[in-house]
This record gives sequence, C-alpha cells and structure tokens, in this order.
Amino acid sequence: METKSEKFKRIAENRTNRIIEQIRVLGNLSNTSNYEFTMDEVDQIFKSIQAELKKTKELFEMENEKKFRLK
Repeated sequence: METKSEKFKRIAENRTNRIIEQIRVLGNLSNTSNYEFTMDEVDQIFKSIQAELKKTKELFEMENEKKFRLK
C-alpha cells in the first residue's frame, strides 16, 4: 500500500512536470515571427504567475506553522 509520503511524491512530481511543460509552451509565445505583444502584457502574465506561486507556497508554509513542535 502506498504511504502518504509516496503518494505526495508521485502526485507532486507529475503535477510539477505538467506545470513546467506548460511554462515552456507559454515561452513559445515569445516568437515574434508568430506573435505580437507588449512588455506590459508580458509583465501581466508573469505577475499573475508569480502571485499564484506565492499563494501556493504560503499554503504549504501555513500548514507547517499550524503544527506545534517542541524544539
């Protein structure tokens, strides 16, 4: 039977790899032969991504902060 840790690692690796692939696909939009964009639009994209990453990381950090542990 799969442990919680094993399940986390399996799912986290899968999801992380999918996210990385989508970021690479997003990068294809930088090809000016096919697309036209402004730096303001690029900044909006990356600000949005960075905000979501920050919120998601905080979810992990908050979960750890809730647990009491003796040092």
